[in-house]
Amino acid sequence: MTADLEEKTDRYGELLAEALAEATIAPPEGTPMAEAAGECYEMADSYLSDGEHFRENDDLVNALASFSYGHAWLDAGARVGLFDVPTEGHLFTVA
Repeated sequence: MTADLEEKTDRYGELLAEALAEATIAPPEGTPMAEAAGECYEMADSYLSDGEHFRENDDLVNALASFSYGHAWLDAGARVGLFDVPTEGHLFTVA
């Protein structure tokens, strides 16, 4: 069971890091929607940092939760148009 949790935690951490690298803010700079996108991106990035901290301290449950929450911020933002993201592949649920 622990090996499964370790693998899943590592996979979700990599997924979030890759998604952050691919997501760009879609609304025009200086608009309220661009500000909202920036806040969503910052939340996702913060959850990545938190997850890495938990992972380094062998707290796999909180690391996995952090990575999952971070990706949810990005994915939800992509679905409502805050981010330009790839529409193909495994990173986002947009089509």
